[in-house]
Amino acid sequence: MRYGKPSIAGAMEELRRAGVTRLLVLPLYPQYSTATTASTYDAVEAALSTWPRPPGLLKVTHYHDQDWYIEALADSIRRAWEAQGGPRFLLFSFHGMPERTRRAGDPYYDQCQDTVRRVVEQLRLPEGQWRLSFQSRFGREQWLQPYTDETLKALARDGVREVNVVCPGFSADCLETLEEIDMLNRELFMEAGGERFDYIPALNDDPRHIAGLAGLIRARLASA
Repeated sequence: MRYGKPSIAGAMEELRRAGVTRLLVLPLYPQYSTATTASTYDAVEAALSTWPRPPGLLKVTHYHDQDWYIEALADSIRRAWEAQGGPRFLLFSFHGMPERTRRAGDPYYDQCQDTVRRVVEQLRLPEGQWRLSFQSRFGREQWLQPYTDETLKALARDGVREVNVVCPGFSADCLETLEEIDMLNRELFMEAGGERFDYIPALNDDPRHIAGLAGLIRARLASA
């Protein structure tokens, strides 16, 4: 875990004791950001700096535009729609970043946009039936917009009564999806006049997701 246990430092020590000579790092962030993906590499390289003989290092930087990832996302949304009896307004919510990171050249914002564009094309969603937003801002500075909480309240005020929310920036569900989105933001939407809020889970251990990640690893190893 980047922030938690088992820690990167602890895992790296186990690998050192095991005599690893070749290491591939796959951060489970589909979209690249200096605050997430790059910080993972920083933590790995900090641990490697203590090794007498560091291993050969391979990196996977992103997979936001991989066909298998887009198809797995689209399929998870279709399954949710089938279970609920049809499509609803769809909100794509990503982890937020300060706006200054975008101005500094971080590709995260553009990769989020690209992911959504590809999924919308797969689902053949018409304009007006979906939106993209960013969650989890804090502090006083400007973050990537539009903000998820404000978007949900505005949708309810504008007459959208039923909404699905999906978080394509998360490979697995966590507090940020299960609490912030499915609890706190659900409450904001309902209080603003919404009538039904359904969170579409992250890909988690979906077989297509796992197969896609395995294929990504094989391809990176083969290209080294």
